[in-house]
Amino acid sequence: MGRRTARTRIVRLTAAGGSRQREETLAAEEPLEIRIGDPAVPGSAHVPFATTMRTPGEDFDLVAGFLVSEGVVAAAEHLASLRFCAGEDDDGRQTFNVVEAQLGPGAVPPSAGQHRHVAGNSSCGICGTASLDAVDKTARCPLPAAHAARDDGGARLSAETLLALPERMREHQRLFSKTGGVHAAALFDLDGQLLCLREDVGRHNAVDKVIGWALREGRLPAHHTVLQVSARASFELAQKARMAGIPILAAVSAPSSLAVALGERVGLTIAGFSRGSTVNLYTHPERIESRSEDVSTGAE
Repeated sequence: MGRRTARTRIVRLTAAGGSRQREETLAAEEPLEIRIGDPAVPGSAHVPFATTMRTPGEDFDLVAGFLVSEGVVAAAEHLASLRFCAGEDDDGRQTFNVVEAQLGPGAVPPSAGQHRHVAGNSSCGICGTASLDAVDKTARCPLPAAHAARDDGGARLSAETLLALPERMREHQRLFSKTGGVHAAALFDLDGQLLCLREDVGRHNAVDKVIGWALREGRLPAHHTVLQVSARASFELAQKARMAGIPILAAVSAPSSLAVALGERVGLTIAGFSRGSTVNLYTHPERIESRSEDVSTGAE
């Protein structure tokens, strides 16, 4: 497995004019190529589908989650196997930078027009999508009704629990504590218990790793969960939550206008500026139960 961190020497300057050399830990960033095997053609060669820049680690979760986000798979049985493809660097070491995903029955193999033709960078989860129409993908894990009561299978979350999630996530961000250079995504149940946390240089990769974990654990659709992210609530993250059947997306920063529009249309609750004492609810606030004025609606 590739290293998650790297060491480097830096020169630290101060406003007073001082300087000194020291070592720092950096978050690793390497490319990962995803190749897909068609279940209708057993034994056929795996076809390159996408390349993304990521922090090595939990690569199978990353690939599984990416395939959920692309609408290729929606349940554990749709993914027959995952394996690292043989590959070596100049020193003869396995690179672990190519993963082959063999699709299973029920998967929807991408057509030629859906294949990513460029590498996605670590800040964008939709780079390389062949058509703008494909960005708004058809969800295979529909969201539960926003107005449904918790006893009826709805996702109802207390404001107190929602406000506590950023700090609970931060307590487990070990790679961020070492490097200060990665995003985090955490999946919680409706009682605020941490189910899975992943970190990566790419915010979309961190979310894909969480969703991939849920897929491989047989937890999709993840109707009774909330996704907390350390970044802004962009369209790409809202879309990924929707594709996994996650009804609540909470971010420590702002949402984008397109994310809010998507959330309103598909029934996704989007919370932003979640800072421990206040939070703004942009769409479907009926899922959040508040007994006080702790929760404000709309951006300030």
